[in-house]
Amino acid sequence: MIPLRDANPTQRTPYVTTGLIVACFVVFAAELGLLATGGDASLEAFITRWGVVPADLTAAWRAGNYLSMETATLVTSQFLHAGWFHLLGNMLYLWIFGNNVEDRFGRGGFLAFYLLGGVIAGLSQVAIDPTSTVPTIGASGAIAATLGAYFVMFPRARVTSLVFLGFFYQLIDVPAIIVLGFWFVLQLISGITSLGAVESGGVAVFAHIGGFLIGAVIARILLAIWPRARGSARTSAVG
Repeated sequence: MIPLRDANPTQRTPYVTTGLIVACFVVFAAELGLLATGGDASLEAFITRWGVVPADLTAAWRAGNYLSMETATLVTSQFLHAGWFHLLGNMLYLWIFGNNVEDRFGRGGFLAFYLLGGVIAGLSQVAIDPTSTVPTIGASGAIAATLGAYFVMFPRARVTSLVFLGFFYQLIDVPAIIVLGFWFVLQLISGITSLGAVESGGVAVFAHIGGFLIGAVIARILLAIWPRARGSARTSAVG
């Protein structure tokens, strides 16, 4: 099930969502430039420097270096991607779901929420394997937080999704609670089955799980204490 668009209009232009997407593409272009000029070794050094390396982060924190470059990678890693599929998949989800969450949180609030969600998502992955020397990169943890907030705030929003049925596919409108719930269950299954496995890389599913949960919790709290987060009744025009 691949979401393509939602029927959930916004009241303001999503400048922050658009800016985050542009920033990710700019950084990816820089990665491609490094690959073209310096080869794999240059790109790997760049990713190791700016991605979250759990072993390095935990070592820095054990030494009391909380305001360190290793800590900063919890943010910088959110703008790095491992390839076109990784980048485009993340940006599709951010484009579909980010604008509505930004609309409710406000631009400054959404940016803070997005980055914080990404940081907590990164720490979730570090907590699972604190001795790993494999860099964790990608916007998916922050985007997972955005999905968690959308799941809580817009559960009945219709999401046009591409559903594969064997060799056939069909476009259907599905409530967000099903689309995002299905996505989260897949992350849980992947996370549970990966426990105890020897990993050399791959998908940081616990960053997805941690990001989604913190996004849902923050959204639930805001719905309870901040009237603006509850918004107003929406029409069903395509957003």
